[in-house]
Amino acid sequence: MATMNFSIPDDVKEAFNKTFEGENKSAIVTRLMVQAIEEAERSHRSRNFVERLRAIRERGEPITGEDIARARQELRE
Repeated sequence: MATMNFSIPDDVKEAFNKTFEGENKSAIVTRLMVQAIEEAERSHRSRNFVERLRAIRERGEPITGEDIARARQELRE
């Protein structure tokens, strides 16, 4: 297992320690980091989706319902 060091404001540290007293803080931080990673990946996929739609519109090609459904499915994956 790896170790990471971060600098955070004292008030955040105190609030975190108070809120999660007696709990496995490493597990909590790990869960939050995983959530942040998943959120960033979803955001990235969404930006790519929008960019692809804009490119299609710029070419003047019509977008079919099938194209939209396929793109939505890709976003869900």
